[in-house]
Amino acid sequence: MTEQAPIGTARLEAFSDGVIAIIITIMVLELKVPQGADAAALIAQWPVFVSYLLSYLVVAIYWINHHRLFHVVPRVNNAVLWSNNLLLFCLSLIPFATAYMGENQFRPFPTATYAALLLTCGIAFLILRTATNDGLKQDARFDVFRAQAQRKNLISIGLYAISVPAAYVHPALTMVLAFMVAGLYFLPDAFLGDSGGNT
Repeated sequence: MTEQAPIGTARLEAFSDGVIAIIITIMVLELKVPQGADAAALIAQWPVFVSYLLSYLVVAIYWINHHRLFHVVPRVNNAVLWSNNLLLFCLSLIPFATAYMGENQFRPFPTATYAALLLTCGIAFLILRTATNDGLKQDARFDVFRAQAQRKNLISIGLYAISVPAAYVHPALTMVLAFMVAGLYFLPDAFLGDSGGNT
């Protein structure tokens, strides 16, 4: 059986952009108006807002890195298409996990569930990056790009893995670790010992 010829990335990027836009829209719609008209009622919603802020950062970071990845990848095959769908499936669960954690006031199990989803998303993105390697091997930028990508990806997965059991020590630890991962993507690569550009 003849192997399917690789195809361009345009449709994959358009589909991914659409799914990510819907994910953010769903998260916004989960922000419910407080019942009271005073400041206390609004302030009482802080767990929901903090959850939304973190999730928005997470989704935005995945979108940026997804864009950069496929700016370099010239074509895709079935492995890349299915890996991309796996990532989008994981990301599509973020609105549910965000609401579950925020509306339950950062209790340990909902917070651990949220952290486990972030860990799953990190692994899914690593799988996607691995699937794109074949299309990059002939590109002179491949080795630099792979090193840059893997460094942050693996650090993120490690921190997310720690953040799952940390929720049972104190949920605040999970949130700190998750925000640390988000902050990691705002740091120059040189801070991590990389002389290349941002991933």
